[in-house]
Amino acid sequence: MKMVGAMVAAARISKQLTQRELADKVGIDVESMASIEQGRRVLMPDIAELLDRELGLPGVLTAAANRLPEVDMIPAWAEEYMEAEATALALSWYDALVVPGLLQTEAYARAVLRCRVPYIGEEKIELAVTRRMKRQDILRRPVPPTMSFIIGEVAVRDRIGGDDVHREQLQYLRECADLTTISLQVLPIGVTAHAGLDGPFILLETPDFQRLAYSETQRGSLLVRDPNEVSILTQKYAMLRSQALNLSDTKGLLDRLLGEL
Repeated sequence: MKMVGAMVAAARISKQLTQRELADKVGIDVESMASIEQGRRVLMPDIAELLDRELGLPGVLTAAANRLPEVDMIPAWAEEYMEAEATALALSWYDALVVPGLLQTEAYARAVLRCRVPYIGEEKIELAVTRRMKRQDILRRPVPPTMSFIIGEVAVRDRIGGDDVHREQLQYLRECADLTTISLQVLPIGVTAHAGLDGPFILLETPDFQRLAYSETQRGSLLVRDPNEVSILTQKYAMLRSQALNLSDTKGLLDRLLGEL
């Protein structure tokens, strides 16, 4: 990725363009352009094609992007989000169908990744599990971020991975619910309306007090910086907190589910 980024930078400089000018031409923000040139963000094939066109290259960047090792081909924006996540001051996470990655046990994470279609193979699954567990280091920082999680009840009832994996995951969630730095709420099944119908998302505050949002779809992901869009998602999260079970009732639900196993 660093080599591809260096190629982008060299071609841009030869055209006497600034990062902002080139970013505007291909329809991305300047921070993303900087991350590509520094090798911190994967150059996706569609952006590579636009860069080839603007820089007058005969498909060089497109060819490079299509031949990057698969291990580097993580969703667009994901690397930038993970960098921000590692140093976040505060984090709010809504997920409807699975336990949020930062609260997953290793066995549950492995089971979730094995559900992917098409199957990606055990080697890639183990690599992804290792990365996911490493991300959880933020929970053990000397001063952890302030964290809020809202999880759909389906996610805590589904027995992904089987009974043993399910039991271990519920026990871990119950332990997390008692941590002073974590607010854990379950959005119950059967509500007549809730603000999370458009899918999961994450809100994040950086050390320089910038507010970001991140969301993933079936085949892509998006890091949101626009203050207006972040504000809309912040309003949705506030509504979800009022619609979910409170902290005490969430602990009660987890205790009941554990008692049923």
